[in-house]
Amino acid sequence: MSGAVYPSLKGRLVVVTGGGSGIGAALTEGFARQGARVIFLDRAEAESRELAERLADCSPGPVFRSCDLLDLGALQTALAGIMAEHGPIDVLLNNAANDDRHTLAEVTPAYWDDRIGVNLRHLYFAAQAVAPGMRARGRGVILNLGSISWHLGLPDLSIYETAKAGIEGMTRALARELGTDGVRVACIVPGNVRTPRQMKWYTPEGEAEIVAAQCLKGRIEPQDVAALALFLASDDARFITGHEYFVDAGWR
Repeated sequence: MSGAVYPSLKGRLVVVTGGGSGIGAALTEGFARQGARVIFLDRAEAESRELAERLADCSPGPVFRSCDLLDLGALQTALAGIMAEHGPIDVLLNNAANDDRHTLAEVTPAYWDDRIGVNLRHLYFAAQAVAPGMRARGRGVILNLGSISWHLGLPDLSIYETAKAGIEGMTRALARELGTDGVRVACIVPGNVRTPRQMKWYTPEGEAEIVAAQCLKGRIEPQDVAALALFLASDDARFITGHEYFVDAGWR
């Protein structure tokens, strides 16, 4: 494998939400190649099973569990089952999200509830589920995935940006609440990452505009986000908590 190796991650129990594609798939692969015991939750069956098969050579290979994160009962059941089988979770990567475009005029109360459920609510309740085991052992890491979008005020994403801004506030609050028991909580803020989903939103001209607005003139890949997550989850980052960290190539 290329990149840094973190011995402290070997054997750690890592759960990735939305770990079957995009940034989530890079997180799943990154931790699996560190020798962590990775279980990833997703509702995209085909992509997730393909990923698990591709990474079967890892020791151990990541395990896919189907879960619709909008169903909090299913999420809590999935996490409880993981902990009953494997013990307390060491690292929770709250990654799953959906950035479908929408305008203010189009939003209904039902759509609001759905988008907040997709982009914010499940992160809080996943953290709630894993926190007792982490506190009991006096260690653990929760990494929440934010977004550059609300920092820039990008168009047609008002609910998504509201949720992502809330994630940063939640991160700081949980870091304070859980820190006395040795649990760290941080937020990763990706810029425009080149994933198949993101590429559908941009023309070559639009992509060039984003690169032109970055300090570094290149395209961010999912592996760049995973590289930061690996460091923050490792013992090398043992006094890093309560803040957000950008992987955006200096997009302004």
